[in-house]
Amino acid sequence: MSELPQHIIQEIERANRRQFLGSLSMGVGAAALSQWLPGFGSPQATAGGHVLPSHLPKAKRVIFLCMAGGPSHLETFDPKPRLTELDGAPMPGSFTEGMPIAQLQGADLRCLGSRATFSKHGESGQTISNYLPHIATCADDIAIVNSMVTEQINHDPAHTFMNTGTIVPDRPSMGSWVNYGLGSINEDLPGFVVLTSVGGRNPQPIAARQWSSGFLPSRLSGVEFHGQGDPVHYVGNPPGITSDCQSHLVDAVRDLNRLRAETTHDPEIDSRIAQHELAFRMQTSIPDLMDIKDESKETLEMYGAVPGDGSFASNCLLARRLAERGVRFIQLYHRGWDHHGGLKQYMDICCRNCDQPTAALIQDLKQRGMLEDTLIVWGGEFGRTPMSQGGGADPGRDHHIKGFSMFLVGGGVKGGVTHGATDELGYNAVEDVVHVRDLHATMLNLLGLDHQRLSVPYQGLDVRLTGVESARIVREILT
Repeated sequence: MSELPQHIIQEIERANRRQFLGSLSMGVGAAALSQWLPGFGSPQATAGGHVLPSHLPKAKRVIFLCMAGGPSHLETFDPKPRLTELDGAPMPGSFTEGMPIAQLQGADLRCLGSRATFSKHGESGQTISNYLPHIATCADDIAIVNSMVTEQINHDPAHTFMNTGTIVPDRPSMGSWVNYGLGSINEDLPGFVVLTSVGGRNPQPIAARQWSSGFLPSRLSGVEFHGQGDPVHYVGNPPGITSDCQSHLVDAVRDLNRLRAETTHDPEIDSRIAQHELAFRMQTSIPDLMDIKDESKETLEMYGAVPGDGSFASNCLLARRLAERGVRFIQLYHRGWDHHGGLKQYMDICCRNCDQPTAALIQDLKQRGMLEDTLIVWGGEFGRTPMSQGGGADPGRDHHIKGFSMFLVGGGVKGGVTHGATDELGYNAVEDVVHVRDLHATMLNLLGLDHQRLSVPYQGLDVRLTGVESARIVREILT
């Protein structure tokens, strides 16, 4: 796809956003630009977006599949024959000296060879472990990054860093930044939806602040949908309250809020009004969305989903349904990947929970023609150590931040490629290193956003998702 025509770029540079949108709200110009910018020109999209795309976007939306707890790269995408040879031997001090370690501080560090077998898959020959046979069938679609690094070695701060690009409190999450920049393209659902599931070892809690909008308007916060029971608290009316009654109440509260806004000029009041109105519309839209019983038997079997079970499989199917309805950012957490012990046992459980649904989501979107404009990201907040933790026949691995694996697929990502590498023991990323900020910059680029321009003045600093440090777009994995 080509860059925006020069006359459009010049128009964007000359006009402020409100004037520009007003001039294009009718006529050929709006119709033409809407071909390049998904959702551009719709009232709900233009009202929410604050940054005009800097280039032609390749993705309309993001589905972030977060394997909470940190899956081991050494059992998924990064085989290390030398580590297997050294299984049980002391870990060479040259790798670990002076390095941050979570729970193995002061311990006798021993090498732990991979508990997986690896094979090449697809025409591209991607190397994927036997724990992920379904994802392996998508080998030619995915871009594996084996050189990820992050900065936080414990779960909560690592999640915060992955989600916000910093551990500083009150910073917006990825989904909030994306919706701030582009706006929503669905007026009946939130632009940022979160789903969680559990299955595996030691499921770490996930705090709601991981999908907070921080200092951005609160309407940009993620909304957690529940896979069991009411999908959203109080989505149904109490007994005796009809939709008409509810509508009159919402209208009355809106009018009172507008009177207050005229006095205080508090922008959060506008957010409150928008949230009340959205909540009212969600009372109709959400029950239909969450009822997956209307999916075919073949589709349910493809995902391994059981309606109402709250599983990762059902959440993946819901993610497709949310994507179909125009939700901009969808984040799924599966809690259970914290494998300090029982590595083989819990890798088997977690992969059985997550492998088939992930592949089904990729294939389902592809069949529907949606994968080309949907970016899927799969991975955890960090990886696991090449050293063993715990004794017995099935030890585990500690937290690891110096090298781990993730993969991306769809939405302008080049399929069938492996990017970057760790050293011979899988400890340090040594080739084409990709920092979390680089991942964020790449995601924003695929959505048509310049990560350096997507900023908000806050406490004397132009705050960005990618921070003030340098971040690069990983162009090697892009089409």
